[in-house]
Amino acid sequence: MLLIASAILILCGVTHSYLGERYILMRLFRSHSIPHLFGSDEFTKGTLRFCWHITSIAWFGFAALLIGSEFTYLFMLNVVSLVFLLSALFSAYFTKGKHLSWVAFLVVSVLTFLASGGV
Repeated sequence: MLLIASAILILCGVTHSYLGERYILMRLFRSHSIPHLFGSDEFTKGTLRFCWHITSIAWFGFAALLIGSEFTYLFMLNVVSLVFLLSALFSAYFTKGKHLSWVAFLVVSVLTFLASGGV
């Protein structure tokens, strides 16, 4: 049952990112009414893009936790650390570091990784 639930989460994440990028974000970004922050609309677009895709990253992480539910506590900590590392990278990349959520995500990732013993 958990494998089926994990597969559904992975399918949802892939579908969410692909269809959202193609049918929502791209059309939204063609609009001329996106707020200009930090001198242009690039920060706003980057923030919307990373926020959209971070949902899929979270679903992939939950899928990994469901698949690995019979593994150890350390496995869970490593999955959480990886999810927040990817979240930090997405935030930093898509907003060119201007959206400071990447700092919080990176700190959570490192602390969780260290709590796992660095395994």
